[in-house]
Amino acid sequence: MANDSTKAALGSTARDLSRLDSVPTATLGLLTIAAAIVLLHLLTNQRYGFHRDELQFLSDARHLDWGFVSYPPFTPFVERISLGLFGLSLVGLRLFSVIAQAAVIVVSGLMASELGGGRLAQCTAALAVALSPLPLFEGTEFQYTTFDVFWWVLIAYFVIRLLKSGDPRWCLAIGVTVGVGLMTKYTMGFYLAGIVGGMVLTRTRRFLATKWFWGGVGLAFLICLPNLVWQVRHGFVSLHFLQHIHHRDVGEGRANGFIKDQFLICANLFAAPLWIAGLVLFLRDARYRMLAWMYLIPFALFLVGQGRGYYLAAAYPMLIARGATAGESWVRSMRPLWRGVTEGVFFSGLATCGLYVCALIVPLASAGPLRNFALKNNGDLREEIGWQELVKTVAGIRDSLPAEQRARVGILVANYGEQGAIEMLGPAYHLPPPISGTNSAWYRGYPSPPPSTLIVLGLPRSYVDRKFTACQLAGHDGNLDGVENEESSDHPDIFMCGAPRQPWPEFWDDFQSFG
Repeated sequence: MANDSTKAALGSTARDLSRLDSVPTATLGLLTIAAAIVLLHLLTNQRYGFHRDELQFLSDARHLDWGFVSYPPFTPFVERISLGLFGLSLVGLRLFSVIAQAAVIVVSGLMASELGGGRLAQCTAALAVALSPLPLFEGTEFQYTTFDVFWWVLIAYFVIRLLKSGDPRWCLAIGVTVGVGLMTKYTMGFYLAGIVGGMVLTRTRRFLATKWFWGGVGLAFLICLPNLVWQVRHGFVSLHFLQHIHHRDVGEGRANGFIKDQFLICANLFAAPLWIAGLVLFLRDARYRMLAWMYLIPFALFLVGQGRGYYLAAAYPMLIARGATAGESWVRSMRPLWRGVTEGVFFSGLATCGLYVCALIVPLASAGPLRNFALKNNGDLREEIGWQELVKTVAGIRDSLPAEQRARVGILVANYGEQGAIEMLGPAYHLPPPISGTNSAWYRGYPSPPPSTLIVLGLPRSYVDRKFTACQLAGHDGNLDGVENEESSDHPDIFMCGAPRQPWPEFWDDFQSFG
């Protein structure tokens, strides 16, 4: 009997040591995967130029407020920090995006750990998320969607901790993250519907009666209160903006293919068995069923409301983490030969899809076939081309004017890409700040006294002849690479005009636009 007791004690000790050993090993695996993605982005993010969306964030970062027409204030605030630390640097600008996506990868693996997964499950979840299209894309640009994805994933992790421990104090962490998420992107409201709906529809509703839940609600409200006040003062202009953008997206077919995008954009195609299994297992598990509703409710809202396919991408890491945990148990039950074959097929497929997505999304090359393939198939990369040439062309037109006209010239732009390019890249050519009626720039008004000569970008000939005096074609917007994008294809003409035909205040009221 003593011998049996000794063997049992030794076996227990061995299991404890194995468990202790696996924790740092698994963590090292997660950090290695995240570090590889960080290195990939740091080595490639300096290619091409700023995306038109990044130029808008840069412009708004120089005019910080508690709200902006097209988004809440968090992202421009981070952009302001980036400008202070790195100046006008592509790698520096995108560094915070890279860090956020690295964190998404690590937290995805940690979710698998909390759900009972070992080293294989954790690394599988992290790798599947790391090689998924939307997360890979988010590390290539500075976008508010980048941080939105991180907040969704972090909330899912906190919910898992809440459900696993039964400790309602996790509601505070959830509330804080929801608040910051609402200060990042308003689609957090759809996820919030899933969180609350998931609590009401499951036994997690018991937390609704705790002070910690209402404390979390209070923290979320306090965090986003400044933006709410800003919206009230500006007539909830962001709601009108979102309605306009949604109507545009539906009209242009951007909301088509929502179901297809869940497989091709939101997650690595070879990870589909993982997230499907994860959803089914969450539904069947009384403890974690809330997480299934956190996916299904936003899914239904986006599907019925004709949201764009990528809106739900941030909900997939939690499903992948659960599926990876189940997959680990499944392959461990196999004989060694079949286990090796199964793992080899899965990870080979995952890597193949990931490499294809990298070639499509990441600017791997500055010249040659890889660059041509990416530019042909990726509209976002094409929108990074030509901004320096545009600013140089405008500066050349300005320099061609007589000295007395140069002193009273203004640059009027039609979209936020042109606005950001002139504002951020123009100082190198001593250009005046842009005059823009797009989104939040409209609130900044026009110079006083108004310019008597205007260089007009991004507007058709019919509009400029109707709105301004003495217009003549002065140049064309293009790029040295001959890449067709919005600027070079949709509105390439640059005009030299006199003052508006209407008084400036009347013209300005009509010039406000959403974009």
